[in-house]
Amino acid sequence: MPSRAFITGISDLELTASERDFIRAARPWGFILFKRNVDTPAQVARLVGELRNAVGEADAPVLIDQEGGRVQRLGPPHWPVYPPGAVFSSLYDRDPALGLKAARLSSRLIAADLADLGITADCLPLADVPVAGADNVIGDRAYGTEPAKVAAIARAVTDGLEQGGVLPVLKHIPGHGRATADSHFRLPTVDTSRSELERTDFAAFIPLADLPMAMTAHVVFSALDPAQPATTSATIIQQVIRGGIGFQGLLMSDDVSMNALAGSIAERTRAIVAAGCDMVLHCNGKLDEMRDVASQAPELSGAALERAKRALASRKAPQPIDRKSARAELDALVQQTGMA
Repeated sequence: MPSRAFITGISDLELTASERDFIRAARPWGFILFKRNVDTPAQVARLVGELRNAVGEADAPVLIDQEGGRVQRLGPPHWPVYPPGAVFSSLYDRDPALGLKAARLSSRLIAADLADLGITADCLPLADVPVAGADNVIGDRAYGTEPAKVAAIARAVTDGLEQGGVLPVLKHIPGHGRATADSHFRLPTVDTSRSELERTDFAAFIPLADLPMAMTAHVVFSALDPAQPATTSATIIQQVIRGGIGFQGLLMSDDVSMNALAGSIAERTRAIVAAGCDMVLHCNGKLDEMRDVASQAPELSGAALERAKRALASRKAPQPIDRKSARAELDALVQQTGMA
């Protein structure tokens, strides 16, 4: 049977009986893991297998946010710490080749960690371009403040993930860098002119428009749509994301349960789909909300189904890597910044 157009989290380290029954009936397209789902490598690998078994799809995508820095769901003692995006930015300013090399090495090593566990997609890279006075929700996660530099480092991150057999998810399209609020807690509004947005924020995404998947920003851009954030704005999705930026891959929402969005979970889900997102992302593992999302998420069909198929088909076989030498090389580069 066809999958439904949503990605779901779960509540704990293993599936509950209720979650297993829900997944079997609701048929989500994929899953996303958080720290609450992570203990040991064996446990995570087992959970990934349980999720795929429950939905009956051996290649069902399993996603995670493993950026490095303060957004890293896998960490010590079982997984190493990775640098935040600001480290690559600092190295790039010294020598662009070194910045790109470090970004590629870091994401290649992350991909190896994920592949060990059966995780097939990472919510990375970011192409957000922060500005002075913006909320720190992006902060040192960003690759810089110039669109061309951000795009170049994001491409290197993408290359590393793909070389390791992991699908990239570009975020937060069409840009979260100017937001003066954290969309986890409230809705940010950006009042910048369209021409300036096109020159800066949107420009960073254009060179990355060929990526297989992207995640929207829960941000209002008043010059384009003063009433709706990008996630639920048909105007922004059609004119900016699909139009000006030219992104034609699978478009998923940021988390539907974040406080930036208004209305019930069911209402938010309907609005996300109506605006033109292919996939609704639900992260907090609350089963009643998961049921509300599933009740409103359509079966994948038409263009959304084709984009989902293309995304999965784009995943490459991992290339060999000497992890020890790659990590030593990454550490040596990071030490040059004094940010280790």
